[in-house]
Amino acid sequence: MTEDHEASEGKDHKKKISGTELKNFLMSVVPQIEPAVINNPNSKPEKLSAKEVKQWSQSLAMLLSTQGGQDAFREFLKSEFSDENIDFWLACEDYKKTQSDHLHDKAEKIYKEFVQSDAIKQINIDFYTRKTTVQKAQNPTTSSFDEAQKSVYVLMEKDSYPRFLKSSFYLNQLNQVQPNSLK
Repeated sequence: MTEDHEASEGKDHKKKISGTELKNFLMSVVPQIEPAVINNPNSKPEKLSAKEVKQWSQSLAMLLSTQGGQDAFREFLKSEFSDENIDFWLACEDYKKTQSDHLHDKAEKIYKEFVQSDAIKQINIDFYTRKTTVQKAQNPTTSSFDEAQKSVYVLMEKDSYPRFLKSSFYLNQLNQVQPNSLK
């Protein structure tokens, strides 16, 4: 807000802050709160074990096999502005479990959110993969997004995942669950 705008509203009104600003403030003031709790205030903090956090370094599959790992990786990807990758991958995992009478609706939703050329969370896939995914989504089966999901998985595995393991975010998580491990 500008000073002129604040003055016009009067001094009795407090500045409104966005959800992102509040989340960033809470993360800076109370860093021990799990990111999942801030994203979903109704959830209880999940206590991560040292074993689980260490297992994240074994493979991307191990990282994605637990809710805590998914939450941690999503927060990291958000910091890199690439959280659409994990969101798409998880949407595809959910899609594979969809009953056949709901496939069309879910396929359309995934297509509009992640695949179409002007999608809000457009994933980074090559032209050929995008083209074949569009064709498969028009007559959906549980495997319609498999090729695109694999491409996104490989991108995360080769690009984002190694950076995650070197990040202060992961190292801080490891230190929180095993304080003497990195000393």
